[in-house]
Amino acid sequence: MAEPSSVSRPGASRPGDGGSSSETGSRTAVLIVEDQPELVRALQINLRARQYDVMAARTGREALALAASHPPDAIILDLGLPDIDGTEVIVELRRWSKAPIIVLSGRTSPGDKIGALDVGADDYVTKPFAMAELLARLRAALRRDEGELSQDQAQPVTIGHWLIDLNAHQVTRASAASADPGSGADPGSGADPGSGAGPDSGSGADSGSGSGAGPGSGETLRLTPTEWRILEILLRRPGQLVGSAQILTGVWGPGFSRRTNYLRFHMARLRRKLEDNPPRPRHLLTEPGMGYRYRP
Repeated sequence: MAEPSSVSRPGASRPGDGGSSSETGSRTAVLIVEDQPELVRALQINLRARQYDVMAARTGREALALAASHPPDAIILDLGLPDIDGTEVIVELRRWSKAPIIVLSGRTSPGDKIGALDVGADDYVTKPFAMAELLARLRAALRRDEGELSQDQAQPVTIGHWLIDLNAHQVTRASAASADPGSGADPGSGADPGSGAGPDSGSGADSGSGSGAGPGSGETLRLTPTEWRILEILLRRPGQLVGSAQILTGVWGPGFSRRTNYLRFHMARLRRKLEDNPPRPRHLLTEPGMGYRYRP
């Protein structure tokens, strides 16, 4: 498997005619999922010549693990993989990744194309193919993704006395006028017990301004990287139920979909930091047996 020389944060930059950004110097990461070594080499040569960072996986499970550990900006995926079908890979990726997926397959039937597009692929290129056409479709998919990202800039939200800016990755104490009135909670939306810390559990209380009440507006609150990832998944889906497995896969990767104790621990920490009344939260709600919901 080819390891990336440097992996850009998805959405950090997008290419025009290639994969580099003159403004930031970061490079767009492309994951190739293909079991034909000759084709992988040809794709690697052409993509790297255009300043893309390239990762490669031979099997579907390897691709899912690599995408979780090094999130790509785009994916070129074959459907005929040695272990699982490429459509299953698309379904699993779409549980937690918005990266454009271009199917590159020898399957030419309309049913295969429709099936791949219906489960989340962005484009479909049949083999044999022209490299120039594939690269053009890759650029088009990245441009579409860039437009969606720019339109999807999250507005700051208030939870308790804290103003959360996902774009700036910053939590600051809100002014009295914008803070939540009262702390009344709905019955049945209690906090989780928080047993079983899992990775990135940190040390009890975070350094910095910590949690709870503080002096006036302008105070900042420190969240761990894991807390940020969980919070972003929920806040970008206001009012929607997000399944526990979806959050676990999006934060820790495909192998952690049943580690619900990890999620309970970090959700309890988020409530202690953000909610006015953590045992009876107003915004970060539990749907027992199903998942979690952010209520604006």
